[in-house]
Amino acid sequence: MLNYYLTNVKKIAIFSTSLPTLAPVSRLPSVKRRRQSMRFDEHFLKGVVPESTVLHDNIPDDAQFSIDTRTMRPGEIFIALPGARQDGHNFLQQAVSGGAAGLIIQTERESLLDTFDFEVLKKLFVVTVPDTMQALFRMARAWRAQFKYPVIGVTGSVGKTSTKELIAAIFCKNNTPCIASRSNQNTKIGLALNILRMRSKHEAAVFEMSSSARGEMAQLAELLRPTSGVITTVGHSHMEGIGSLQDIAQEKRMIFKYFTEDSIGVVNGDLPLLADVGYVHPVVKFGSKTINQIQARKIHTSSSGISFVLKIYQEKLNLHIKQPHMGAVFNALAAAAVAHLHGISTAVIAQAITDSIAVPGRFEECKLKGGRGILINDSYNANPESMKASLLAFQQIEKRGQKIAVLADMLELGVNSPFWHRQLGRFLRKVPSLKRVILVGNMVQWTKKTLPAGLPIEHVVDWKQAVDVLKECLSDDSIVFVKGSRGMQLNKLVDEVCTR
Repeated sequence: MLNYYLTNVKKIAIFSTSLPTLAPVSRLPSVKRRRQSMRFDEHFLKGVVPESTVLHDNIPDDAQFSIDTRTMRPGEIFIALPGARQDGHNFLQQAVSGGAAGLIIQTERESLLDTFDFEVLKKLFVVTVPDTMQALFRMARAWRAQFKYPVIGVTGSVGKTSTKELIAAIFCKNNTPCIASRSNQNTKIGLALNILRMRSKHEAAVFEMSSSARGEMAQLAELLRPTSGVITTVGHSHMEGIGSLQDIAQEKRMIFKYFTEDSIGVVNGDLPLLADVGYVHPVVKFGSKTINQIQARKIHTSSSGISFVLKIYQEKLNLHIKQPHMGAVFNALAAAAVAHLHGISTAVIAQAITDSIAVPGRFEECKLKGGRGILINDSYNANPESMKASLLAFQQIEKRGQKIAVLADMLELGVNSPFWHRQLGRFLRKVPSLKRVILVGNMVQWTKKTLPAGLPIEHVVDWKQAVDVLKECLSDDSIVFVKGSRGMQLNKLVDEVCTR
């Protein structure tokens, strides 16, 4: 489909910062892709890791892989990865007891198999390799190369997971068999594991990609080789490992490094760091500005959600999203752009967007234990941009009851961390409905200095202390907002006070 598309538009937008209006791909004829029969077997393994030794060859018919015994599903092959904190070789017994169908271990650790009953091992798929980490990446790289259907990579400082899930939901609504990366498995290891889940029955795949240091995005792009890529936004996150906002934008743009002439990028056109750049491949832009091909117009926010006009080139649709978070609108625009490029009708796109998609830890509404109100769980992560957007959305919630915010440190902001935490305190003036704040961590001491006068606050060290303070001030109609960086573990606070 994209080959046909690019042939007809004749190399549009090459080295250009502005993209002409493109013919909607949804009007192009559909292309049936040849299904391929693929299987992970000894022949495949030997082809990509010739140094491997198969000790027991009971390979599962549909091999899946895991590196963590805590989340491993029965029937998966456990790959023992050595790490800075834990070595997977120390958990081989747990893996087998948990129902692992096989083990991939390093050759130098083969003696660990002597502790197993031979009758147990011979029922499994057991392999030794010189380096399990490199074996995982080699397998993923070779496995990915077998598939010709669209592979979409999604990155950005905010909204990666929600956009990925929405893209997958649109494909599903269109009855297009699609695979999406699990949860937030967006590092190189997580990406490799998810690539190995690709199958010939799928017709599209969408993967989340994240980098916290310079050069990591290029490594992810080399492994995945996405046929199209999305940059949701650029914000102040991972500044310790990457640098300035300009550096972060450059790192995100490396998702396009291995694009071919058939590839199309999708970027937030409201951001000059993404929009005012010369790309060597076509780029479709989304946002609220009229320069974008995919737009949100006439945006109206209320306690019931956000209404807006979705404009896909010349087509317009009136939509309503059932949450007051502006981030949901931009996620919808990015997903709509991808779906449109892959030939999905605007009707299907609109239906999938308006259907509620709850992503755990992303402005997720939960019930407090004992019927003591509700909690908005936004604990997955935090940076200055996402914190402000979520607080504005929290302000829009119009329900009776005391509004309480539990705000924790925003990590990895580098030398500017005090500045951004002071800005957070000042920003709370735009949330006048807030009646109490519980600050968690060390850096929020700077937030404490700039909070609105008269706003009751408590400052605690960690999530455990925050639980105790929160429980003391809850009432039957409390509305609690929880947000902080993942390392602050506010998800544990949510588990402690909410029903599931």
